Amino acid sequence: MKHGKKYRESIKKYNPESSYELKEALALVKTMAFAKFDETVDLSVKVSLKKSQSVRDTVVLPNQFRGEKKVLVFCKPEKEKEAQEAGAAFVGADDLIEKVKGGWTDFDIAVATPDMMKDVGKLGMVLGRKGLMPNPKTGTVTFDLKGALAELRKGRTEFRADKTGVVHLAVGKVSMEPEKVAENVQIVVSEINRKRPADAKGDFLQSISVASTMGPGVWVTAAKEGE
Repeated sequence: MKHGKKYRESIKKYNPESSYELKEALALVKTMAFAKFDETVDLSVKVSLKKSQSVRDTVVLPNQFRGEKKVLVFCKPEKEKEAQEAGAAFVGADDLIEKVKGGWTDFDIAVATPDMMKDVGKLGMVLGRKGLMPNPKTGTVTFDLKGALAELRKGRTEFRADKTGVVHLAVGKVSMEPEKVAENVQIVVSEINRKRPADAKGDFLQSISVASTMGPGVWVTAAKEGE
């Protein structure tokens, strides 16, 4: 892959073969960001998993960096008022299902009550492809709409390991203080470690790196110990 001049200039500021303590790594990421927009800081954590194992959960980052998310709720009429009062942007049942089936996805998170999942499950081609399918493991299939939306609007976000065993998650913006982004990283790494499968052997956390949207990745060492 051929990189542009700004990217090539940025990687001269560090040793790509070395690993750095978390705050130092984040300071480097901030220094090497060169885009005209406020780049996102992305975290990548490689974990050791067997084919039958997975790592998936949700986490609330202590330092938020995104605007309020639009939440859609699939529920029966008797739960609509609860969803609306909890701050849902869109609430409905069959009407919303038909709208989404047609390809509409102008929302950030989808929540469903358990009694709606038989029909919502048929939206896999639309919601699944965009990572929006409600799931009990992430707290988005529940009758407690008030509690779920309160957490989601606080910034609760999902993380999961992909097929190669890597968890990718946005943890901040380059305009933020490195200390605040570091707090977010520590929380995520701690939660990933907490989801370590009981039968996982050896070093579960294989590698950790941080990078801005357009910049190069920086290897992290101290984050493994939550430092």
